[in-house]
Amino acid sequence: MREPDLDTSSSSDHEDSFEESHQSLCRKPVHQILGGGAVSDVLQWRRPKVGGFVLVCASATWFLFERAGYSILSVFANAMMLLVVILFFWAKSAALLNRPLPPLPDLEVSEHFVGEVADVACVWINRVLAVAQEITFSGNVVLFLKVALGLWFVSYVGSLFNFLTLVYIGVVFSLTVPVFYEKYRSHVDEKLCLMQKVVSAQYRKIDENILRKMPKRIYKEKKTQ
Repeated sequence: MREPDLDTSSSSDHEDSFEESHQSLCRKPVHQILGGGAVSDVLQWRRPKVGGFVLVCASATWFLFERAGYSILSVFANAMMLLVVILFFWAKSAALLNRPLPPLPDLEVSEHFVGEVADVACVWINRVLAVAQEITFSGNVVLFLKVALGLWFVSYVGSLFNFLTLVYIGVVFSLTVPVFYEKYRSHVDEKLCLMQKVVSAQYRKIDENILRKMPKRIYKEKKTQ
């Protein structure tokens, strides 16, 4: 029986790919890294009214549900009831006084919007399935460690905050980090380069002491046997 091959690939390939990806991101403007659309404009405060509105709404929502003690269901029901009452009396008074009806938009969801949401969801689902397939069938140890470490980090952060607080922190970070990064990009990139060197050194040790000693593509070896 033939012994399974060992993974003799060096860690320099992973370091080079990481460095190349980091350099390619550094060459791109921040607006292009964020997608270059309307969302990027909001995150970089190029549309300050929209960014301020999002921040105020997020802060008000977090305060109502976390500090004031309201529940999501009660606030939603009361807001909808108030809206229905206002629209009802507005329509009745408009009919009696010969005034125009409330200026409501078309209350429907277009098929184009649903198709765009479905396409984006399909792309992300396929990415997750591709990662799961790569870990399961290809035996990619590096990818497995990255996914395991990321899931552990999410679990650890989730144990410190509840879901709503975590979403609020994400919104605040999304509206502040891109602006500060664009302003102090050179200093941040310098620190990231130093951090990348430390991570690469630690990964080299793990690769030499652990990863190279692990059998490569065990699944395919068993299948051929």
